[in-house]
Amino acid sequence: MSLPSSALPPAPEPGAPLSAQEVWDLLQTRWQVSYDLQLVQRRGRLYLQVMWAYLEQQSFPLTEEGYRSKLEELVGLLNGLGVAEQVRSWLGTTSDKPRQGKAMGLALEIPAGRASEFLL
Repeated sequence: MSLPSSALPPAPEPGAPLSAQEVWDLLQTRWQVSYDLQLVQRRGRLYLQVMWAYLEQQSFPLTEEGYRSKLEELVGLLNGLGVAEQVRSWLGTTSDKPRQGKAMGLALEIPAGRASEFLL
């Protein structure tokens, strides 16, 4: 269960790892729904995509438990890539919104040395 937006915990210290709950809260605060997130590789770059489908849709393919599990795994990857602050900043400030059939994407700036672990 997520916290109401008025009861959000204080902002984490810069450089702190992301948590799945923090990402959930950022999505809820920004768009009032839990959009699907995906990590996508294109032309040697990694992108975090905010898809147009969301947990609260009747047709969404995951349960809340499945969504949270997927979010935990994704957040672990983002923390491993060293991009927590980029993601936190972007989700907290973007004015865009995913549209049906059009995802939003953040080109991740991966610190040197970490990209080779994830990009083939």
